[in-house]
Amino acid sequence: MILQSGDFDPDKKLKDYSAEELDQLLYGKARKVKMDFAGKAMNITVEGALEKFTNKYIKQDLKAKSERTQKTVAPFITEGICPSCHGARLSKAALSCKVQGYNIAELSAMEVGRLVHVIREIEDPAAAPIVQSLTERLQHLVDIGLDYLTLDRETDTLSGGESQRVKMVKHLSGSLVDVTYIFDEPSVGLHPRDVHRLNELLQKLRDKGNTVIVVEHDPDVIKVADHIVDVGPHAGGRGGNIVFEGSFEGLLDAGTLTGNYMRRPLQLKRACRQATGKLPVRNASLHNLRDVSVDIPTGVLTVVTGVAGSGKSTLINEVFLGEHPDAIVIDQTAIGVSTRSNPATYTGIMDDVRKAFASANKVNQGLFSFNSKGACENCQGLGVVYTDLAFLDSVKLPCEVCGGKRFKEEVLAYKLDGKSIAEVLEMTVEEALAFFKLKEVVRKLQAMSDVGLNYLTLGQPLSTLSGGECQRIKLASELHKKGSIYVMDEPTTGLHMSDIGHLLEIMNRLVDAGNTVIVIEHNLDVISQADWIIDMGPDGGSRGGQVVFEGTPEQIVREERSITGKYLA
Repeated sequence: MILQSGDFDPDKKLKDYSAEELDQLLYGKARKVKMDFAGKAMNITVEGALEKFTNKYIKQDLKAKSERTQKTVAPFITEGICPSCHGARLSKAALSCKVQGYNIAELSAMEVGRLVHVIREIEDPAAAPIVQSLTERLQHLVDIGLDYLTLDRETDTLSGGESQRVKMVKHLSGSLVDVTYIFDEPSVGLHPRDVHRLNELLQKLRDKGNTVIVVEHDPDVIKVADHIVDVGPHAGGRGGNIVFEGSFEGLLDAGTLTGNYMRRPLQLKRACRQATGKLPVRNASLHNLRDVSVDIPTGVLTVVTGVAGSGKSTLINEVFLGEHPDAIVIDQTAIGVSTRSNPATYTGIMDDVRKAFASANKVNQGLFSFNSKGACENCQGLGVVYTDLAFLDSVKLPCEVCGGKRFKEEVLAYKLDGKSIAEVLEMTVEEALAFFKLKEVVRKLQAMSDVGLNYLTLGQPLSTLSGGECQRIKLASELHKKGSIYVMDEPTTGLHMSDIGHLLEIMNRLVDAGNTVIVIEHNLDVISQADWIIDMGPDGGSRGGQVVFEGTPEQIVREERSITGKYLA
């Protein structure tokens, strides 16, 4: 485009350019130029190469671009702290204003636990109402265990549990009453020590005159409920019924899956495996880690514990993975926001199913893909049709030609053991296990069943899965590997107590196959079954970032400095 503008000689070497020409080539401001494209005259905006790059990738938020774009552009950008404001983002005039000897950037960079005390010391009567409101909100952050956060921390660096608790604090500070609040697993990312703080906050919301509904698996949150509704008896097609309603004492005697697991005592693992080697981390200093050195044993199940903000994720997800990039990471990030991908395509089952349909019916296997030849022509294989209503939200309706089945009518006529491709995609993992005889398909389905995803249908769009489900479907697709390092970040998220047993079986199976498994976890059932525990702490934020304990579950309960050990005991 720059060449077509006609301002530059394409045969002239850059070293022969005058200073003005080079400046125009690199930093020229945007201007309209008439150009000839395929015989048509068009007005095109042309700007200098670096000017265009800066406007497109530096002045705009790069994180909002696609992952592919981010990866392409990353090698050309170096981020550094602004030399003028030193990262405060504000003008010199704003930074020259001080309260209690601090400017606004210094106060924002303080941990909330310390900031509360500084704000309380402001005695100016004019500021009294502001001070009262601010200390109340900050105290809520302290009460819910987020005293280690700073107010200038970017929200996209918070964990899921931290984000949820920040949202809770926002509502706690409000003066609304007679409101219904619905919390979806608020205990995610919380250490057992902080769960009782969460309970106090939920009860405060209730006592203000609100209705609080909590969807939860954590036994400590279930215990404080005034009324419990237990849904079951199992998942998917075997669930969907109310199996108990009433008090906590009633639940314990109800004989439901939840009630039975609530009564089971915690067992500490006695026979721990011996490490086959070690993966050293030396002198790690990042975020709140201060010169941390630790050995992660290989060939065993290692659980990294500690209260929220103690440095677990920094140690494993940033420092350790930085040194071992080949490790298989199983976290809760979405595995595909596309409505076209589903459990069958993600795990690779779909390829084998298409082949089976094609060979049974002697036709091309592309017919059995709703992204290819078999797609319904009206909805292009989406199963739904979007109607654009100008300035209103667009409306999504089932396709009237295929009825939401996504395939052409002729494709649905082909059967495999009496079932069409659409009927196969409507099957749950459990039903598909009983239906298929293909060895490879059964193996992959069994892996999904083992991670507690029996109830998912093969054709459910991945964009509708929860974080915990995404994590388990990743785990299912990685289960067959050997000699690898697996890193799992809170894999019990979204799991019922009865499914945690399955998850532990899978982790143990991975270790028995010769893998090293490292799990970041707060769940006491998982911690109690570790071969080796690395406990970070002693607390969160600036009071954390140290290795408090290394050893077996039996040893940690005797370690006085470990908060995790106390709760395990």
